[in-house]
Amino acid sequence: MADYGNIQTQVQTQTQVQTLSPQQVLEARILALNTLELEEHVRSELGDNPALEDGPADVSATGDDESSAQDDDLQYGDEDYGSNDSRDDWDDDDDWDDRQQGGSGGAVAEIPLADTRSFYDILYEQLREQDLTPRQMKIALYIIGSIDNDGILDKDLQAISDDLAFYHDTDASVDEIEHVLKVIQEFDPAGIGARNLQECLLIQIRRKPESVGKELQERIISTMFDEFTHKRWDKIAARLELTKEQTDAVIAELVKLNPRPGSSLGETVGHSRQHIVPDFLLDNYDGEIHFTLNNGNIPQLHVSREYSEMLENQIKEGTSSQKNAAIYIKNKLDSARGFIQALKQREQTMTRTMQTIIDMQRPFFMEGDETLLKPMILKNVADKTGYDISTISRVTSGKYVQTPFGTFPLKAFFTDGVKNESGEEVSVNEIHRILREVTEAEDHSNPLTDEQLAAILAERGFRVARRTVAKYREQIGIPVARMRRN
Repeated sequence: MADYGNIQTQVQTQTQVQTLSPQQVLEARILALNTLELEEHVRSELGDNPALEDGPADVSATGDDESSAQDDDLQYGDEDYGSNDSRDDWDDDDDWDDRQQGGSGGAVAEIPLADTRSFYDILYEQLREQDLTPRQMKIALYIIGSIDNDGILDKDLQAISDDLAFYHDTDASVDEIEHVLKVIQEFDPAGIGARNLQECLLIQIRRKPESVGKELQERIISTMFDEFTHKRWDKIAARLELTKEQTDAVIAELVKLNPRPGSSLGETVGHSRQHIVPDFLLDNYDGEIHFTLNNGNIPQLHVSREYSEMLENQIKEGTSSQKNAAIYIKNKLDSARGFIQALKQREQTMTRTMQTIIDMQRPFFMEGDETLLKPMILKNVADKTGYDISTISRVTSGKYVQTPFGTFPLKAFFTDGVKNESGEEVSVNEIHRILREVTEAEDHSNPLTDEQLAAILAERGFRVARRTVAKYREQIGIPVARMRRN
């Protein structure tokens, strides 16, 4: 009798797994870089890969076919794109050197910047005084670039670790990042680089000269922060067994702390905008919007003819002793071509994305009035360009456009929508504008509560819940009423 107990069966299943090729990973990393980072990266690659050369390919010197030379030549520059140019087809034959020297496309290498120091200039000056390793300096630069206008680091350290690994080839642990962050938190003004309000206030207290009240202040913020933010002075006094005089004295010191240390370095708008090297330059004239991708100081690249000929000679030789040399040369040539292709892809992706943003926000780019911005999210741009949302995020993160009305981060053009009483969808920027307007004009001895702000918005046609008002208020850096009281 047959024994079927040990019969093994095979089942074939199909699963779909999406993996990125090395070239796609490279293109994603290149796309995430802003203009200054890209220039540094290109020059680094030029130094590392002898098969990659700076300047136009010298076709006549080798007698090679011109079209073949252009395949390995990146004419990477600042073509002027009109509003109707989708840039689906890319011409590698554009003479970028002529345009850099003042040709028909216009020179963009020199951008006039303001003479005053920016928010970030002040932090960079203090950073240069620190005794840090090149690796720590790289981490510190990324941290400073992630600090918002209020001086707060609102990015999780694990997210910073992930970004450093993916975009900057730096594998830094959270502990290592936190160690560098502690250095930055010693910068002036006190509170810079804090990850939340509580840490911000504690840093300021710990930087104070030694005094009897200092220990008490630190204890309140450390252990009774909720009571402090809600001004429950009676509970604080009872728990710490303080007299009225002691309570009044400690309150007087605590209210002197600055919840927005970055604001002491300059106005919120313009901390760094005048000193940012924009990734796009935009102008409008004759009723049309024109923009260029700013690559003024990024070298023109081509694959070395000498290396290509060396590979051909090694192949012709065909001896085993030449095999390793041929493999090395081929790897360098492939790497050079892949890098050039990644730069071309970046130019195409960034330009198409910027064109789509302009098309969707045309009224703003014509008038410069932020209230004309329409509701727009990453998915809207992704749908129109055909790119993934993650791609649009990489294009817009940390990138800026210079316009006749000022220099703006691309993220500024993405806003949620709210409906007014007439049912019309309006950008949340209009809510932001109203909140700024009424809080600037309020009686600072008796500032408006979120309920009162919601009532004012309702009078202007926007019915917004108190919690939503609080969210919008926090988005534009307006503290709660108790923190705005003089």
